[in-house]
Amino acid sequence: MSNPILIWGAGAIGGSLGAAFIRAGHEVIFVDAAKAHVDAINEKGLKIVGPIFEDVVRAKAYLPEEVEGIYERTLLCVKAHHTEEATRELVKHLASDGYVVSAQNGLNERVIGRIVGENRVVGCFVNFGADYLEPGVVQLSGRGAVVLGELDGRFSDRAEEIYSYFKDFEPKALITSNIWGFLWGKLIYGALLFGTALTNDSIADVMENPMARPVLRQIALEVATVAALNNITPEAFDGFDPAAFGPLATEEQTAQSFDDMVVHNRKSAKSHTGIWRDLAIRKRKTEVDAQVLPVVEIGKESRVPTPLTARLITMIHEIEDGKRPLDMANLEELARVSA
Repeated sequence: MSNPILIWGAGAIGGSLGAAFIRAGHEVIFVDAAKAHVDAINEKGLKIVGPIFEDVVRAKAYLPEEVEGIYERTLLCVKAHHTEEATRELVKHLASDGYVVSAQNGLNERVIGRIVGENRVVGCFVNFGADYLEPGVVQLSGRGAVVLGELDGRFSDRAEEIYSYFKDFEPKALITSNIWGFLWGKLIYGALLFGTALTNDSIADVMENPMARPVLRQIALEVATVAALNNITPEAFDGFDPAAFGPLATEEQTAQSFDDMVVHNRKSAKSHTGIWRDLAIRKRKTEVDAQVLPVVEIGKESRVPTPLTARLITMIHEIEDGKRPLDMANLEELARVSA
């Protein structure tokens, strides 16, 4: 068995984490589907830029079909919609007593568990700001919550081990018995971010906009209601209080949470979401089906209507397909649906 930490997906999240692990003295192997990125890492190293730290770290990088060996510790850091394909590749290299950590957006632990077995999955929540800029270059834009936890809520040696690595990246990282609460909290927040990505405005500007707040609040309420009816208690993070968007929230609570998010996002070098970058800059598919669609599906199973969330997904697809421009008018249209 090989001892290095295997990071599958060397983009914004995987590149940032891997670079921090390497700087702390851990051996890392990167796997990425982008040949230009793999070649750049092997030839020049992985360059991290931004206000947190700047460095060029050295590590071996491979395309998925080039990887050899069996590994105990694997971090899956690909886009959510690539989870199943990547997991089917990495499971070939996972030790029988090894584990996969899903450092992604969404409920990907469910997908990974179906392929590798739930007992070989460790839950993970990340909310730091980072972007893939070009082959061999990742921008680490801002700090954010990092949380590890077993899916069944117990505390284990392996969770403690990977937690120690994550503290080399984020000293304020947490280990929790309620990882599902953090993941659903991120789903509520993520739905808000997909809403902001319907426009060309920054995250902070949209969340500060009096017109946008009511419709964003209704989208978040749909997600929070699905969580509540599935006995999930969403956890707060980085100035975001999911309870402020729950069924029992007051207008004052919601307004305060919006204000807190505006303050948090104005401090970050990352003004727009990765979703917006996918739509406006990289012109590629977003994670909307993997990250937001499960809310609609679980909502149907739980008999919770999610019309705004469903319409949000459709609008994102229309932007992906070039049939709808990025504009504040999209939120105005969504507000008419809520009315």
